[in-house]
Amino acid sequence: MLLRDRLLALVVAVVWGLNFPATALALEHFPPFLLAAVRFTLLAVPTLLFVPRPRIPFGRLVLVGLGLGVLQFAFLYLSMASGMPSGLASLVLQASAPFTVVLAAVFLRERLTGRQVLGVTAAVLALAAIAVHRSQTAALLPVVLALCGALGWAIGNVATRRVGPVNPLHLTLWWSVVPPIPMAVLSFVVEGPTRMGQALGTAFTLRALPADLGLLYIVLVASLVGYGIWSRLLGTYPSSTVAPFSMLVPVVGVLASWVAFGEVPDLVEVLAGVVVVAGVLWASRSGRPAPTAAIPETGPVPALSPGAGGAPR
Repeated sequence: MLLRDRLLALVVAVVWGLNFPATALALEHFPPFLLAAVRFTLLAVPTLLFVPRPRIPFGRLVLVGLGLGVLQFAFLYLSMASGMPSGLASLVLQASAPFTVVLAAVFLRERLTGRQVLGVTAAVLALAAIAVHRSQTAALLPVVLALCGALGWAIGNVATRRVGPVNPLHLTLWWSVVPPIPMAVLSFVVEGPTRMGQALGTAFTLRALPADLGLLYIVLVASLVGYGIWSRLLGTYPSSTVAPFSMLVPVVGVLASWVAFGEVPDLVEVLAGVVVVAGVLWASRSGRPAPTAAIPETGPVPALSPGAGGAPR
C-alpha cells in the first residue's frame, strides 16, 4: 500500500472515531430514532436525485439497508441515549466483526479457519467480560443494545456479501434510502409527535447548535468523506489490506470521548477492548491465501459504523 493511501486510511479511522462523540452531541438534542431518520433523510434526498442506483435486486438493497441502517443505528443510538459512553460504544460495536464471521459461516457456508475461530472466540469472551463488568458497576442495558446494533451491522454485512460486485460508494448511498421511513415511524410511535416536533422546531436555535454540528459531521464528514475514501481504497487494494485500519476506529473513539466529555476509560473495559480489537485483527489476517475473508467488503459503518457510523460503523 502506498504511503499516501496509508495516510488516507488513517484519516478515515480518525474521521470515523470522531463520529462517536459527534453522535453523542447530536443525541443531546435529537431523540435517537428521530436522529437516525434525519441523518438518513439528508443522505437519501441527494442520492435519489443524483446517484445512479446499483444494478441489484431491490429486495437485496432493502435487506442491506435494514441491517446496516435500521437495525444497527436504531440500537446504537438507543444505546447511547440510554447512557452508553461514546468511547465504549466504539469498542463494543467491534462485535460486528465476529458476528459477521459466524453469520457468514451459517448462512453463506463460508468455512472458518482455525485462526478465525481463535480470534472470534477471544473477541466474544472479551465482550462478555465488558458486559459482566458493566452489570456490576453500571446499567447493563446500554451494552446489550450496542451489541444488538453490532448484530444488525453484521446482518447487513452478510446481506452485502450476497449483493455481488457493485460500486461500494453507490451501494452505501442507496441503502441509506431505506432507513428514513422506518426510523420516522419508530420515532412517531415510540418518541411521540410532541417530542419530534419540539426537537425539529428548535433545531435551528443557538442551544441546538452543538447537536446540529454533530449531525452535519455525521452526514458530511463521516458518511460522505469517510466512505468516499474507504470505497476508493477498497477498489484499489484487497479488503484484507484495508480492513485492519478500521481497528483504529475505537482507539480514536475512546481518546476523543475522553478529551471531549471526560469519559475516563475503565481499566477492565480498556483491556477487554484491546482483546476485542486484537481478536478481530487476528481473525482478519490469514496465514495463507484463502477463498473467503473474515472482514466484509463493505468495511465499517457509520459509522457509518460507526455506524457507527455507520458506520457507524
